[in-house]
Amino acid sequence: MNMSVRDVIIVGAGPSGLSAAIAAKERGLDYQVLEQGVLVNSIYHFPPQMVFFTTPELLEIGGLPFVSPYDKPTRAESLNYYRRVVDAFDLQISFEETVLSVEQERGAGEAGRAGGKGTESHLFAVTTRSKRGVQRVRHGRNVIMAIGYYDHPVMIGVPGEDLPHVHHYYGEPHPHYRQRVVIVGGGNSAAESALEMFRAGAHVTVIHRAPTLKSTIKYWVRPDIENRIKEGSIAARFNACVTAIRPTSVIIRAGGAGGANGAGGAGGAGGEEEIPADAVYLLTGYRADADLLTRAGVVLNEREAPVHDPLTFETNVPGLFVAGGAIAGVDTGTIFIENGRFHGEKIIEVIARR
Repeated sequence: MNMSVRDVIIVGAGPSGLSAAIAAKERGLDYQVLEQGVLVNSIYHFPPQMVFFTTPELLEIGGLPFVSPYDKPTRAESLNYYRRVVDAFDLQISFEETVLSVEQERGAGEAGRAGGKGTESHLFAVTTRSKRGVQRVRHGRNVIMAIGYYDHPVMIGVPGEDLPHVHHYYGEPHPHYRQRVVIVGGGNSAAESALEMFRAGAHVTVIHRAPTLKSTIKYWVRPDIENRIKEGSIAARFNACVTAIRPTSVIIRAGGAGGANGAGGAGGAGGEEEIPADAVYLLTGYRADADLLTRAGVVLNEREAPVHDPLTFETNVPGLFVAGGAIAGVDTGTIFIENGRFHGEKIIEVIARR
């Protein structure tokens, strides 16, 4: 059987996957990066005008300096930086190639690797499909899942969530000039998009199930959104949840907390209110692709995060590692580029030692 077997297959060309690829190249390992979209796909899909909540040097990988005239780098600058990184290290990446499954090949031991040293030998078959529909299988002794979490929005599970005017990602405010927009969520995405759309002439209502906005909102955004809500430029319903989305409106129910911000005319606590909406943004967070991980045999904990050794990042499946946002489960706020970019190097050290 004459097939090429790589030392490591890296799934995802975000900062975490790229740092693993750099480390693999520097250690002389045979590696391949597979990316379902474009380079740093999640950053590419951020709103065009987004500014990072960090300083440029905390986005650096491979020791390549990220030079920016600003305290906080922009999306465009970071895209340019990561392109430069890939060129500088001449990394091998297959773009627009989606991983469908990661499976352990049986009888991997026959490969007789590590000449009788008795080290456990694994072999993975990684099945992919290109954007043009071509399927192929790649083989590797180790797999690093650096898949991030931005591809899978958290669904709120209400009727009408799949209507065409409902979005889980926010792009630009201009299309919503003079529209009535309902934003569901209480974090950064909700706050920043609400402010932008309000300033672009939209009539914005924010709906959040908690009594206040999240504490994780960027410190320079928080007073802005709070003051707009206070003065009534942006409407808000706290302690409220969406029960249905209709073609031109959203139905919300006030929680038992008496419908803060006056669920006007909704009959007090627990009452329903219908809010007109030309567009609905469900900015309620994102999760890693748990399905891909569990089908590969990875066990998830009660926070939907892959069970892994915190020192080596190896999951319960020997030879299968997780890096970056993929390790976070529900707690996506715990992993950022700033810390996720170091996981790849540690994993490659473990693989190189074996």
